[in-house]
Amino acid sequence: MKIGFDNDKYLQMQSEHIKERISHFGDKLYLEFGGKLFDDYHASRVLPGFQPDSKIRMLLQLKDQVEVVIAISAGAIEANKIRGDYGITYDQDVLRLIDIFQNLGLFVGSVCITQYTGEPDADKFREKLKGLGIASYVLHKIEGYPNDIDHVVSDEGYGKNDYIKTSRPLVVVTAPGPGSGKMATCLSQLYHENKRGINAGYAKFETFPIWNLPLKHPVNLAYEAATADLADVNMIDPFHLEAYGETTVNYNRDIEIFPVLQAIFENIYGECPYKSPTDMGVNMAGKCISDDEACKAAANQEIIRRYYKERCLVKRGTGNVEALKKLELLMKKSGLSADDRPVVKHALIREEATHHPACAFELPDGSIMTGKTTDLMVSSAAVVLNTIKEMAGIPHEEHLISPEALKPILELNRDRLKNTDPRLSIHDVLTALSISSAMNENAQLALNQLENLKGLEMHSTVLLSESDESVLRKLLVNVTCEPRYEFSRMFQK
Repeated sequence: MKIGFDNDKYLQMQSEHIKERISHFGDKLYLEFGGKLFDDYHASRVLPGFQPDSKIRMLLQLKDQVEVVIAISAGAIEANKIRGDYGITYDQDVLRLIDIFQNLGLFVGSVCITQYTGEPDADKFREKLKGLGIASYVLHKIEGYPNDIDHVVSDEGYGKNDYIKTSRPLVVVTAPGPGSGKMATCLSQLYHENKRGINAGYAKFETFPIWNLPLKHPVNLAYEAATADLADVNMIDPFHLEAYGETTVNYNRDIEIFPVLQAIFENIYGECPYKSPTDMGVNMAGKCISDDEACKAAANQEIIRRYYKERCLVKRGTGNVEALKKLELLMKKSGLSADDRPVVKHALIREEATHHPACAFELPDGSIMTGKTTDLMVSSAAVVLNTIKEMAGIPHEEHLISPEALKPILELNRDRLKNTDPRLSIHDVLTALSISSAMNENAQLALNQLENLKGLEMHSTVLLSESDESVLRKLLVNVTCEPRYEFSRMFQK
């Protein structure tokens, strides 16, 4: 993918801007972190050149001052909400985040359960955290929130929430995903800090939408696509336009809540430090785009991928029909179609020619590799094998895995494990390839290419198995599928 973003410039500018914002406040700053802290693959896809761990690298420069609080809504725990890029629930992701933060040397102070109304699964999660030695706190669902300001900013509103005990001047409030209650956590803390005579401030670090890009810029539209299930809409910030005469972009939830936020600040401190939602932000990403056309092209591909993903989720019965409708509108608004994703066309052509499910991979030079389903292996396994052979410069006709090595795996799947689909998966093929690499130098060369699959585009003409999806997710392949099953049966796995 063509580079369109200057990551080094971003690290320097963003770090300085956050330090400047910290200096504006006194004893403590609550910094709401939107998006992913250390694995922001959405940003790296739509801003090619952006490193997924850029934000965490900035925080590590201030790690002696930083304390992390992770927010998760009780409703997300109760509903077993899934983080799509990892295929794990939000509560599982909280534990994953804690492990990674601590391994990086960042102090995780606590977990905050937001919008709590007595959910049993939230109580169980708190018990689990307690057993792991992690403090947890509860923010209750407040009647009349957020519009009944007098009630919200009172002992019967924020006052009923737990006071989160923190010990460091910069408190980073993050979450497994959007809608987790990060802002509510920050504002509740401002109320409690003020009651204790502590001068605390608030700022927001949200990468998207990018405030100094046009409203309909593909990068901003890709953000709408990524949050289609939340009904987020990019909007011109009217408060910023009125205050400064400058056109900036924000999203509907921040704009709609800003008058309330102003009133909350005024009730707590007597005045609001910000004149607009844009003022609250500290994002410098838009100033670090080095090739706008490259970012536009990358963002358009993300919109198409999100569209396909939601179609597949709806087919599986876990999607959001309204979100799909919004994505269809975004596709039309952007003038995009499946034809703009080359791997789609090539996979469908291969399927039509072979009368079997097929997959296509787009290599870095734009060439296409395909694979079809056979009695031995599924098309996703075939295309991965074909692609890494091609990237290693190994002739297609050369067999890296002997039939004698593959046959026992097939028999194990069919006869011993009684799998409904005994054909070899990607994991099966890579395992056999790993064994073969002990005696076959070319097999090792092919295995070495797996890391080069990162960021490549792939399309399947049928829905993939959970196993194959998991492997491709770990390889960071950008996968889309046609929303249909290979077999017509009631139970699909």
